[in-house]
Amino acid sequence: MSATENASRGPKEDMAPRRLLLVGEGNFSFAAALSETLDQNTRLTATCLQLPAELARDPVAQENLQCLRERGIDVRFGVDCTQLSDVFELHDREFDQIYFNFPHCGRKAGVAKNRELLAKFFQSCADILAEEGEVHVALCRGQGGTPEDKPQREWHNSWQVVAMAALGGLILSDVYPFSCKAVPGYKCTGYRSQDKSFHVEGALNHVFTRSLPFEDAQPRIFRIKLGNQWFSFREPEALLGKLNRGFLEAPSCHPIKTINEKLIDELGKAFPLKRLKCSFPLLPQVGASVLPFWNCDFLSAAFWISLHEDNSNSESLTGGASQDVEDFLVSFSELSLPKNPGRDGKDEACEGICGQAKVCLRPSLLVHVQDIIEVPDFLSGSLHILSGPVFQKCHILPFTMPAFHETLFILGFNKNLKDGCLQSLLDHLKGIVDSLLTQTSPEISKLSSSVEFVLQSNGKDYMICVKTDNFSPDCTEDLIIGSVTTSATSIIHKDRCFVFVSMNLDLLAMLVWCISDWRMLWTFDNRFLKNFLPGKIEPFKSHSLYPPCYVHDISFWIDEKKGFDELEFHTVARAVSQDTVTSIQFLSRYQHPKTQQVSLCYRLTYQTCDKALTQQQVASMQSQFRAEIQQRLYVTPR
Repeated sequence: MSATENASRGPKEDMAPRRLLLVGEGNFSFAAALSETLDQNTRLTATCLQLPAELARDPVAQENLQCLRERGIDVRFGVDCTQLSDVFELHDREFDQIYFNFPHCGRKAGVAKNRELLAKFFQSCADILAEEGEVHVALCRGQGGTPEDKPQREWHNSWQVVAMAALGGLILSDVYPFSCKAVPGYKCTGYRSQDKSFHVEGALNHVFTRSLPFEDAQPRIFRIKLGNQWFSFREPEALLGKLNRGFLEAPSCHPIKTINEKLIDELGKAFPLKRLKCSFPLLPQVGASVLPFWNCDFLSAAFWISLHEDNSNSESLTGGASQDVEDFLVSFSELSLPKNPGRDGKDEACEGICGQAKVCLRPSLLVHVQDIIEVPDFLSGSLHILSGPVFQKCHILPFTMPAFHETLFILGFNKNLKDGCLQSLLDHLKGIVDSLLTQTSPEISKLSSSVEFVLQSNGKDYMICVKTDNFSPDCTEDLIIGSVTTSATSIIHKDRCFVFVSMNLDLLAMLVWCISDWRMLWTFDNRFLKNFLPGKIEPFKSHSLYPPCYVHDISFWIDEKKGFDELEFHTVARAVSQDTVTSIQFLSRYQHPKTQQVSLCYRLTYQTCDKALTQQQVASMQSQFRAEIQQRLYVTPR
């Protein structure tokens, strides 16, 4: 979209007038050209750094200024783009669009000086920009340092425009070619209206918008009522903002719910369905149905939390916590805790439970399988469906996530019908997923199938894999989006067999909508959901483009007697960085020749998907990370 088209977008009726601000105008030709396209509901303010006397000898500037005055445009002189809050009073701010074409410090200023100019400009914009406003910055070819530049300069040799905008809490939301032809009459001038103009061939217009702020988020405290007793627990730091989000609940329009409903609706055309209500994912330490076919590390990767007796009332909670508690209680089902006989013969919670009961967040819906099939009204031949969030500690990798939504399909059938029922379920599931994947990636239809059921070494179970070369060039291996289990030996029935199909809805949604970063599914930014229209599946377009990466190395001595828990190392990094660490790479192991002490070195890469992240914030996170691993993992940072 051209600058003129963007600026002249008609506002909706009954809306306040749109306000546009131009800074760094040289000869005011851009302002004059733009003013011809504006409707009556748009107010334009044009500013420049020069004073009127400095422009007196420029006939082009004088002609444009005359046009602007005749059209009633507000023109201001001597305006420093890095001090915009000093120019406009509080009641006179809230600009919807701010334009800065080809900023430059002048003469032979290097990239460092121009970066500083941009940084101060963006910080200044933050004071006067409307909540949903835009900042447009046009840069010459290569200056911005984003992949849109052709050719792209090395990062250290560019103006690093996205990183500079982050200092003002802004993210890059759009990039398009800057065309002087789209603004008839615009003549680009050099620094301070010098005759030598900038080279605009290959120039780009960068559109920035406000980011949700990085807050000093603290884990929420949840309260639950078990019988007549209240308990509370802290949200695990690595799961901040991921408990009780309600993506699968009735009013949700989240893509996670959409993909789940499509799966269920299509399977319902082939099988009778029975949908089950899913409880809040809190499991007691004992009594959970842990199936023996699980990997022994499965529960060790669970998030274990402590329940504390809580006699306070819910009204004592402040801020937004009370609403969290209310929502939490609605979705929380009964939790069975170990009981001890009371003095009066009745069961009551034991001291250990009241003091500090160890419970875990559900690592998979498979924990509920035994309970589901043992109910008296379990129907053979019907597909029993359970959907809900699950939580697992995991290494930081592009397609692994500590929280995701799982759908579990449970089918029981007569042993004589096993092969036919199993094959029918797999065939239908394969066709449904293949169909979903081709809606945004037509090229996949050229393949015989994108979905494969890979038989496991036991000859009974399968992994559900998707070929990823059509979705992500960074992913070299097929993506596992689920599993098919038929070998649940703990479930013994003389005349019935069971198959359990587990699907990772988050991964499936990423593939269907071409969402490259799983963290985007959990964003609190309302712009995310605006991508998803009812009944339509179209490729996702992120509101945050080309966020910069920041790399930090860390090395530390370990105590080999106590061991080093690498999974916990990743979990601490996830918690401290608020999920901004996207990669942890092992670099080296060193053993001191005299003391025999062992040192490990890792490289951490920080990058956000939806927020403005600055180098200073990353440095602070890295410092906190050093302190946390020293305390939690008993290592000594070097």
